[in-house]
Amino acid sequence: MSQPPIDQPVSGQRMAPPPSHSGPEPIEEIRVTSWAHLLDVLYTGGWNAGLRRHRSPYVFRGSHDATFTLQTSLQRLGGDPAETERHLLRNFRKYARQESMQGDTVWDWLALGQHHGLPTRLVDFTYSPLVALHFATRMPSQFTHDGAIWRVNPARVHESLPAPLRDALAGEGAQVFTVEMLQSVMSPGRKGSSLIAAPLAELAALSESPFLTFLEPPSLDARIVQQFALFALPSTPELQVENWLESQPHAALKITIPADLKWQIRDHLDQANITERTLFPGLAGLAQWLALYYMTPPLPPGAEQDADTNLLEQNVDALDRELGPTDQVR
Repeated sequence: MSQPPIDQPVSGQRMAPPPSHSGPEPIEEIRVTSWAHLLDVLYTGGWNAGLRRHRSPYVFRGSHDATFTLQTSLQRLGGDPAETERHLLRNFRKYARQESMQGDTVWDWLALGQHHGLPTRLVDFTYSPLVALHFATRMPSQFTHDGAIWRVNPARVHESLPAPLRDALAGEGAQVFTVEMLQSVMSPGRKGSSLIAAPLAELAALSESPFLTFLEPPSLDARIVQQFALFALPSTPELQVENWLESQPHAALKITIPADLKWQIRDHLDQANITERTLFPGLAGLAQWLALYYMTPPLPPGAEQDADTNLLEQNVDALDRELGPTDQVR
């Protein structure tokens, strides 16, 4: 994957010092009122005076439903996340061996599994605010309720990293980890040690308190490159990401997208070529893009409904079932 804009020196950026406080505070929320307002919020703070360029320090995640939390897909399975994770990764690696893999670390397998829908501790993010908007507006049946964009500052998040991880980032001049960088912090594999359990336990043991970091995956395929993807990586599978972010001043912002803006956003994204066709290369993405592009929106609430409109709403539901998961970078 090409070098992301966030992975640049941040000297010259003006960042207010975090205020002193006695405990976690709710994450700041903004409800946008228009397309122009939304763009202003998404792109604000991007000027880097040291570089004299606009280089946003943020990463983004889109959700079609503003009430959804940042719970991981592993946590949504229920049960003991740590125990379940070991079995999922071990068996995924066992049965996926025929797939070509450039690396064989647990970080490689976590990224590959997450990319293909395996429940993991990872949370999907993207460097692109427009890609995040796509995932908040890709399913028309979800246009009846508010959506959301999570905007997170990895530099703020990484202020809480244990020293070995902070040193690794500083040594590379980076703000997010690659698989190779993260593996370099771990102890060399010992004979008989578990490929899965040992490095995950070592990650958690780096700090007495759970922490969060960001991991940029290998360029597994065109899809992950097109989506400009990266993952939030909790140090333990039990860590509740949203609750943790509340304890980090100025690390996150939740942007609420009103339901009545979703069709307009969808149309602007289509014009900007942020679509299923470009983000999911292949015939399936092409077909889904065309189906959504040529769909006629339902009449506004209170307007006269006719048989064709009722049929359209049924077609919207059918298209949503074809699209699959809605709120994650896949």
